[in-house]
Amino acid sequence: MQIENAVALVTGANRGIGLAFARELLARGARKVYAGARDPVAITQAGVEPLRLDVNKPDDVAAAAELASDVTLVINNAGIGQPGGFLAADSEDVARRIFETNFFAVLRMSKAFAPILKANGGGALLNVLSVASWVNGGELAAYSASKSAAWSLTNALRNELALQKTQVLGLHMAYVDTDLTRGLEVPKSSPEEIVRRALDGLESGLDEVLADELTQQVKQGMTAARPSYLPQAS
Repeated sequence: MQIENAVALVTGANRGIGLAFARELLARGARKVYAGARDPVAITQAGVEPLRLDVNKPDDVAAAAELASDVTLVINNAGIGQPGGFLAADSEDVARRIFETNFFAVLRMSKAFAPILKANGGGALLNVLSVASWVNGGELAAYSASKSAAWSLTNALRNELALQKTQVLGLHMAYVDTDLTRGLEVPKSSPEEIVRRALDGLESGLDEVLADELTQQVKQGMTAARPSYLPQAS
């Protein structure tokens, strides 16, 4: 789909990748950008329409769908993570909390806005995923599992929404310089770089964007003799 004259809604738009999406959408000529956040006061970007939206609250999602009935592009960006493995004492509670935001909220938003996208000509749904959709080293165990589930959800939605001509794009990337990766001494892409590649892919009609070199290597390695999702020799 084309960004120019589109009406977009971005979840988690007050910072990081979500804020970068809002800015780039405006730069590409989007007619309107709804910037969703739990506290609309946190939205300071000029030119957007702040929207109270806690994706974990069904009432907030329903209210957003009623207010933003002109949307043609939904970007499910809101997500959370927490370090730790599945054998940690609190892993079940951590996993439930992370899945609520990274999987169930994406499902909730998609169900709420699918009829709106259909009514407005099909439009597009863009889900922010991760290279962690495919590999899980245990350092961010629940986060990785939630992104795997969100990848599967994205693939299912692509098939379910095909009849209404809604483009569904999955965005995969490795480390991005946001609050989530603060303190990690690893190479990071900028949010702006990731967003530009994502929207380029959307406008090109792609189903999937692998937004950095590491992600491309991991995806390619999934069919190797020793697949990239298995522990590699040191």
